[in-house]
Formats: sequence, C-alpha cells, structure tokens
Amino acid sequence: MQFCKRCLYPSVHPLNIVIDEEGICSGCRVHDEKNTIDWQERSKRLKTILSDYRSNSGLNYDCIIPVSGARDSFFIVHTIKNVYGMNPLLVTYNKHYNTAVGYKNLARLRTVFDCDILTLTVNPQAVKAITRATLRRLGSIYWHCIAGQTVFPVQIAVKFKIPLIIWGAHQGIDQVGMFSHLDEVEMTRKYRKEHDLMGLEAEDLISDFDNIKYEYISPYIYPDNIELEQVGVRGIYLNNFIRWDSRIQHEEMISLYGYETSLLSRTFDYYNDIDCWNYSNLHDYIKVLKHGYGKVLDHAVRDIRLGHLSRESGIKLVTKYSNAKLSKSSLFFEWLGINQNSFEYIIDQHRNPLFWHRDSDWDWQTSFDIIKTLNDFSPNTHYEGNDESTINEFILTDKMPTSDETNKYIIIGKGCS
Repeated sequence: MQFCKRCLYPSVHPLNIVIDEEGICSGCRVHDEKNTIDWQERSKRLKTILSDYRSNSGLNYDCIIPVSGARDSFFIVHTIKNVYGMNPLLVTYNKHYNTAVGYKNLARLRTVFDCDILTLTVNPQAVKAITRATLRRLGSIYWHCIAGQTVFPVQIAVKFKIPLIIWGAHQGIDQVGMFSHLDEVEMTRKYRKEHDLMGLEAEDLISDFDNIKYEYISPYIYPDNIELEQVGVRGIYLNNFIRWDSRIQHEEMISLYGYETSLLSRTFDYYNDIDCWNYSNLHDYIKVLKHGYGKVLDHAVRDIRLGHLSRESGIKLVTKYSNAKLSKSSLFFEWLGINQNSFEYIIDQHRNPLFWHRDSDWDWQTSFDIIKTLNDFSPNTHYEGNDESTINEFILTDKMPTSDETNKYIIIGKGCS
C-alpha cells in the first residue's frame, strides 16, 4: 500500500486514487490546478451560463439549488442569488437523522435569502425498510440520504421545467482527481449510481425478502432520459468555476448570515455535516470498517492541500480523532428497531479483510492499520501549511435557542424557538 507524499491518502481510496511515480496522488495533482486556473475567466463563464438559463418572463425560477442545514448550502445560495442575481428554487431531502442545529441552519437559510423551498419527507416506514435493506446488502445506513439528496432536485427540475441545477463541489474532482477542473464535468446518472449509490439503483431494492414495494422506492427513482431531454436538465458544479475552499467559505457565511456550527466527536471540523446525528458518528465508524479510515482523514487532506494545516499536524489530528468514541448511536438502533448486537452482526459481514481479521478467540483484530502506518511513514516532501494551532481557530458559534432541542432525531422541526 502506498501513501501520497503530499497529503495523507492511501492507494486504497474507495474512489480509486492514483499515485504517480513521484509519489504524488491524483487528487493533489488536480488540486494544483487551483493555483493555475484563471478564476476570473471562470467566473465570467459561469455568468454566461447563468444568463442563458435566466427566466426572461420572470414567471419561473431560474435554477434549482439542493440545500441542507450544513455543508456548503449557504455559500452556494449566497453566490448564485446575491452575487450572480439569480432567482433559485431551493430543494431539500429530509434525511430523518436531523439535529437541532441542522434545522436551525435550514430555517435561517430560507429566511435570510428570502427563497422558496421545497422539502421531501419520505414515509418513515419506507425509509426504515430501505435502510434495513441497504444495511444488509451494502453495509450502509446512509444510502437513502445520498439517493434522496441526488434525485429529488432532478425530479423537481423535470416536474417544474427548471433545467439548471447547481451543485457545490464534485467529490471525484475535489478528493481524488478523478476528473480535471478543465473537464468541467457535470452531474450524471452514471456517476451517481457507480459512486454515490455504490452501484445500487432504487429499482434494485424491490424485494419480498426485505419487504420493499415499488411505492417505497418511487421517491428515489431517477427520471428517464426522455424526461430529462424534454426539459434539458443540466447539473453544474460550482467548484469548476470558483476556487473551492470549504473552510474559508463557511467562515464567510458565519460572518454574513450567522451559520451555526457544532462540535463533532470524530473530526476537528465544526462546519460540515453538523445537521446529521450519524454522518460523523455511526456512518463514519462503518467507513473505518470498510475502508480503513474515517472522515477526519478526508478533512485533514483537504486542509493540508489548501495550506491550512501541515502534513505532520494532519497526521496528529487523524490519530487523535480516528478512534474517538461513538456518540448517540443508540438513537439509530431505536429508530430502526434493532439492537446493537444485531447491528454489529450485520456490519461485521462488510468488514474489509484487508484491514480486519478474527483472532483465535474470534475477536476482531487489525490486519493493517492505516493510521499507525501513516505515523511511521516519513515522506521526503510535504505541503508547508500552518501548524496544528491553526485548527483551534475553527469557529464554534454560540447555540441559538430552539424548541427542537431534544437530543433525538427530528423528523419535522421548526428551526427556531
């Protein structure tokens, strides 16, 4: 197994990273493009694209923006509406694992930007049936979230005849350099199925064994090609037109609009995925079992490449947070109607044998420890970022009052007191 000499990614990245003869990964090579691209020219190109889709009559929305109570939603809406003057329709998929801070951010988002918003809340019984099936088949408790977040905007684009959908950063570009910024890749059904959905479309879930009927999966079915072509649906990624820096963007949104942040138990990043109880907890634990490392390594790589963090300090942070205790995992077991032993039995079937094996007492032991190997690995070159103290400057905002503060999943919330 190889590790990139600049960032921390191993050659076993699930999105198929490539490490070249100089020991530098494809993600770092594509990241280098950010320092050579003429972003002013890209901004003009984005303005031209947006102008082509602006509603001349003013009777329809100009575009669709998928949003949530975390990640880059504030920045995307701010850029498209306040910088480029578009009239977007916001759409959000209810992931059912919602935190109070996520609902507060979503309420603030729709208020401060004065935008219309559509929310899809799928029948909880259907969501639970799908989650049981994807947990068993894929070892995933998050499939329904990704499927819903990536299909609902497309369904609305077809239904309301709004052809342009604006997404944030393309994961394949930003993480592993699967594509170049120069390719200006757009959202596709193929990428969604193969990478986001792990090769499983909604229709593949219909099963008597899992008690999943067509009506359960219909909210997750991608429109067919004829429907897409009739409307001319197109999904563009902002990181092809803007030099993407999630940390700086979040801090601008905190300053401008009061985006609320929150501590997470398994990463140093207070800004991303704070709207979900599971993403940086139970979902992250599953990622470690399947891929050998958790989300904290992704965050460290991102900040190393952007110069916010040195490689050495990144390794320290990854070591610190990788084995942090899970928080509130019992909420998921209660929600799904299973106990912890049942969950562990199912998820053990999806442990990657490259990283795990049973000992003579039938207990799980590490076969290959990515984090320990990182600590032993001494590269000849690295990014000269800031030292570890920089990470303490992540902004932890004061909690705003809300009547939704229950420390449980919030299916439907107000977002404010």
